[in-house]
Amino acid sequence: MPNVYDKVTILRKPDWLKINLRHSEKYVATAQIVERNGLHTICSSGKCPNQAECWERGTATMMILGDICTRACRFCATASGKPLPPEESEPQRIADSVKLMGLRHAVLTSVTRDDLADGGAEHWRRVVEAVKAINHTTTVEVLIPDFDAKPELIDIVLASKPDIVGHNIETVERLTPSVRSRAKYRTSLATIRHIAESGAVAKSGLMVGLGESDEEVLTTLDDLREAGCRIVTIGQYLRPTLKHLPVERYVTPAKFAEYARAAREKGFEFVASGPLVRSSYLAEQFFTQQKAEQKAESEGANDNK
Repeated sequence: MPNVYDKVTILRKPDWLKINLRHSEKYVATAQIVERNGLHTICSSGKCPNQAECWERGTATMMILGDICTRACRFCATASGKPLPPEESEPQRIADSVKLMGLRHAVLTSVTRDDLADGGAEHWRRVVEAVKAINHTTTVEVLIPDFDAKPELIDIVLASKPDIVGHNIETVERLTPSVRSRAKYRTSLATIRHIAESGAVAKSGLMVGLGESDEEVLTTLDDLREAGCRIVTIGQYLRPTLKHLPVERYVTPAKFAEYARAAREKGFEFVASGPLVRSSYLAEQFFTQQKAEQKAESEGANDNK
C-alpha cells in the first residue's frame, strides 16, 4: 500500500456532510471525564464526525484494550502497531466513567488484539461486568472484533450478558481484501451468526462510498439478515488522512433513505442509514423504539378488552 494516495482522487465534500463544531458545557464536562479517567474513545481515535454532537449529549463510545490496533485496515484512523498489555484498572475506570456521565446506554468497543492468546476476550468480560455492577439501569452495547470467529472466545464476551453485541462487516465482500487487513467477510459473518445463535441481539454496520454498487450493498444486507443480524447501520466512508483509501463517491441522503427502506423490508428491526451515521450513533434508539412498540401493543390490547 502506498504511503499517500493520489491527491487528484480527492472529492469535494457536499453540504450535507458539514458538521457543527461548537462545544457546549456538556461537551467540556464529557471531555474532562474522559481525560481524568485516562480513557480512550473511538470518537477521537477514529476521527468520528459526530464527536461534538455525542459529547454534548453526554455520551462517548469508550475504547478498551488501548489505542493501538494489531491490524492496519485501510479505512481506519486508529493507530496500528505493537500494543501495550491490558490495564488491570481499566474495567473499574470504565465503570466509574459510565456512572459519572449518567449514561442510560453505554457503548464499548476495542482495538483488535491479535497479540493476545484470547484476543482480549477475558478483558472484555471484566469490563462489561464492572460496568453492570455499578450501573444497574444502564444498557450495555459492545462492538467487538471478529476473534477469528472462534466461538469459545466470543462466548467469553457473551457470558457478561451485554444487551447488544455488534461486529461490523464494514464493506461489501468484493472490496473487503482491499479495505480491511486481516479481517475477512465470511469470518465476520460467522462471528455475527454465532452472536445471533447465542440469543444475543446482533448488530452490524457498513460503510459506503468505497466503490461498491447498490446491488452489492443489498447483497450484504441479505447476508447479514441470513446470519441473524437484527440491527444495521449504514454510513458514508470519510477519508481520515491522505494515507487512507480515497472516497470513490459521496452517497446522497436520498440514496441512504433507499438503503434504509430496503433494510427494513428485509426484516431488520432497527436501521440507521445516513451520511454521518456510525456504528454507535444514537445507539440507544433501538431500546427507545422497542419501548414505544411495546407500549403501543399494550395499549392496543387494552383497547380490545
